[in-house]
Amino acid sequence: MDAPLPADKPQHPYARAGTVHQWLPFTPNRDFQRQPRVVVQASGMHFTTSNGRSVLDGVSSLWCVNAGHRCAPINAAIRDQLEMLDYSTAFSMTNDRAVQAAGMIAALAPDDLNKVLFCNSGSEAADTSLKLALAYHRARGEGHRCVFIGRERGYHGVNFGGMSVGGIPGNRKAYGAAMLPRVDHMRFIHDPAHAFIQGELPQWREDPLLDLEQRILPLHDPSNVAAIIVEPVAGSAGWYVPPQGYLQRLREICDKHGILLIFDEVITGFGRLGTAFAAQYFGVTPDMLNFAKGVTNGTIPMGGVVCSDRIYDTLMQVDQPAHAIEFFHGYTYSGHPVASAAAVATLQHYVEADLFARAARMAPVLGDAMHSQLRNLPHVTGIRTLGMAGAVELQGIAGSPGKRAYEIFLRCYENGVLVRNAGDVLVFAPAFIAEETHIAQMVDTLGEAIRALA
Repeated sequence: MDAPLPADKPQHPYARAGTVHQWLPFTPNRDFQRQPRVVVQASGMHFTTSNGRSVLDGVSSLWCVNAGHRCAPINAAIRDQLEMLDYSTAFSMTNDRAVQAAGMIAALAPDDLNKVLFCNSGSEAADTSLKLALAYHRARGEGHRCVFIGRERGYHGVNFGGMSVGGIPGNRKAYGAAMLPRVDHMRFIHDPAHAFIQGELPQWREDPLLDLEQRILPLHDPSNVAAIIVEPVAGSAGWYVPPQGYLQRLREICDKHGILLIFDEVITGFGRLGTAFAAQYFGVTPDMLNFAKGVTNGTIPMGGVVCSDRIYDTLMQVDQPAHAIEFFHGYTYSGHPVASAAAVATLQHYVEADLFARAARMAPVLGDAMHSQLRNLPHVTGIRTLGMAGAVELQGIAGSPGKRAYEIFLRCYENGVLVRNAGDVLVFAPAFIAEETHIAQMVDTLGEAIRALA
């Protein structure tokens, strides 16, 4: 760890500097406080820890830092913006950088997804899209459409709307009484018969959407369903890939019944699959697309929803006076000028450095390395790679779910590589600037940890 606890001292040195006052998200805090992991600097693919160690960031710091840490043009844009306009409200006015960022995002989005509502995170984007769905149906005279359908093990943030349509049990169990009441969940998109997936979509023998068509929609009646929300690739659960034709069929079902389709692209957006969005990779256009993370390279929090012209036009054509607000929703920091400047610079850099294409070129390198070196290791039950991300599924320890992956995560960190543990899955999602040597180090370090802790 970064600064091992001295035997003769009751507290870790960082406890005196305030580490014990910070409550970390999605972290076993009791164990963390025993030996805190603290980083103080970053550059390119690496962190520097509080005791001077170098740690390779194998997860783009949770899918965010696609262009690598301390990317010069992005950081320069942030500094320049602070000297020009530090903050302005987005209520009844806007700023030039937000206008520019919205235009650039709309240009990257598929087809008629042209209207951008900014927020600050993927969680806020999920709830924004759900509220937009309700407002849209109400504006067109179908306010009775209030059922949402998510997917088992789906992740759409931690606000109450996103948790309700999300399907990760640990995120839901303590808050069940406060969930949205009219929500259902489709079957998950993993079939153990396709445990090892390398750069292609599995072909299932059965139709995973039959349950949606034959049980869920008849149960609620399609005329009551407002929207279906899915991650094109289930990222937070452990990089689970949809079967062939799945998203196309889902689009057809939604069209048939007048249901809005929402893609949560907080993880897949901005190049993870080698295209701007997963919508383009799969050739399916949703009605709304949620984004965050990579839009600013992780430098400043920003999220948002890109919606279709049809949704926007419907809300603008309501019979109200000109001074009336059409959509009662927003955030203090929506379209923050500094976050917007970061987004503009990030999107420009993606294009100028051709990083989406680079992600597509490096994806097979990551996939080949993971499958060739990790497949036959102890307790490995599956490997899934698609785009610039890959996951290793492990056989869990009976009675201690997640313990094996957590211990491997700790050993990898000790040996200089950050990997993401999610239950009994270990995930890599490196920045698009990763070289073959970085990928080799990541996979070698993970392989050593799996063998050592077998």
